[in-house]
Amino acid sequence: MNIRSVVKGVGGYLPKRILTNEELAKNVDTSDEWIVQRTGICQRHIAAEGELTSDLAFEAAKDALENSGLKADEIDLIIVATTTPDLTFPATAALVQKKLGIKAGFAFDLQAVCSGFVFAIATADSYLKTGMAKKALVIGAETLSRIIDWNDRTTCVLFADGAGAMVLEAQSEEKAGERGILSSSLRTDGTHSEKLYVDGGISSTGTAGHIKMQGKEVFKHAVGMISDVVEDAFEKSGFTSDDLDWFVPHQANKRIIDGAGKKLKIPAEKVIVTVDKHANTSAASVPLALAVATKDGRIKQGDLVMLEAMGGGFTWGATLIRW
Repeated sequence: MNIRSVVKGVGGYLPKRILTNEELAKNVDTSDEWIVQRTGICQRHIAAEGELTSDLAFEAAKDALENSGLKADEIDLIIVATTTPDLTFPATAALVQKKLGIKAGFAFDLQAVCSGFVFAIATADSYLKTGMAKKALVIGAETLSRIIDWNDRTTCVLFADGAGAMVLEAQSEEKAGERGILSSSLRTDGTHSEKLYVDGGISSTGTAGHIKMQGKEVFKHAVGMISDVVEDAFEKSGFTSDDLDWFVPHQANKRIIDGAGKKLKIPAEKVIVTVDKHANTSAASVPLALAVATKDGRIKQGDLVMLEAMGGGFTWGATLIRW
């Protein structure tokens, strides 16, 4: 029996504190005009003191479960994509499992930086199709504010905190119909690792470190890499950009989003953009955008939706879903 991984629900959570461009400009040499012109970002959410990645993930998970109509104890797989775990171990996914009151199934973290959620969706899809799990909770959650150098204007304006989640269910093709994950394309090229990285780690410095980025280099590679995996996902599925209802890119930079959309010939009115309010929340970026676009009624059942992300590593990936 052929199995499809069908989206049952999505959810999101943003910390209450909003940090505006104007507030940032009081502490570093920048301005609202400079930030908006180069990134499209107007504000970002910052986790409160003591608010952990697992807390954000838990809230997003509850929202997604409510949206799905499923109960927590029906979930038998949890994957948390994160670069900012609560602890070295156990996995943040295990902590979320505990907070949800789930004792069955299995849970683990996945680290692919900003591409993490797309990588995690493809991973969950594989487990569901092989029968190792029946219902999966996939979460992207970050507290990037903890690894930002707030004196570095090239990075502190870009990154923020948040969490998004998706519930997937294994269904027979007969039941799923056309719905479900249709194709995925994933890539990594470690030769670019010095272009976007954190200058700390357990085995190197024993510290968390701070985000370091060669912005021009990242921008130079981004549009081409994004187009590569999106076109590959289309080719695997038999669809084209003309068939697409919605494009949900990683919310890193409005100029990158616009450039990718133009190269892929996807009209701007089909592109979901939340970077202006959320900034770059890394692995939480795509599911947060999905949560916004489903709750406001844009993404509906039956729509063809392309997800895409690129992050440090470099990693990059795309997933095509019939909603």
